Amino acid sequence: LVQWIWGGFSVDNATLIRFFTFHFILPFLIVGATAMHLLFLHETGSSNPAGLNSNFDKVQFHLYFSYKDLFGFIILFLALCTLSLFFPNVLGDPDNFTPANPLSTPPHIKPEWYFLFAYAILRSIPNKLGGVLALLFSILILLIMPIAHTSNQRTMTFRP
Repeated sequence: LVQWIWGGFSVDNATLIRFFTFHFILPFLIVGATAMHLLFLHETGSSNPAGLNSNFDKVQFHLYFSYKDLFGFIILFLALCTLSLFFPNVLGDPDNFTPANPLSTPPHIKPEWYFLFAYAILRSIPNKLGGVLALLFSILILLIMPIAHTSNQRTMTFRP
């Protein structure tokens, strides 16, 4: 699994290809979810999930707003396609073209104090998948501890 997702245990060409592939697919997934949301929202109305028409004198919501949203989507999609196909490096960063070095943190990354636990966990475990799992479980334990508190004594102190 690690071999396929990351392309190995270091950051190199295969890792960057998969990273950029997922970053290319994710906006299209978001657009698809947004389109489904707008379709169902405009079909029934945000405060009318059953779709019942309570006032026949009102103008129908679905048709006009759906065409407006479709027109806006087409305009923005054409602008995005024009930008990405004709001028791909306009929004780029020169740091994206430097070769990766997994042994040192790049100088443009400034670690913040609230990410120190993540840096410590990821740097302390040499296996990439093991580091990610350790980081995930270190966050999940904060969510699990209140659920695991099943004592009948309700005092001001926390008793694990």
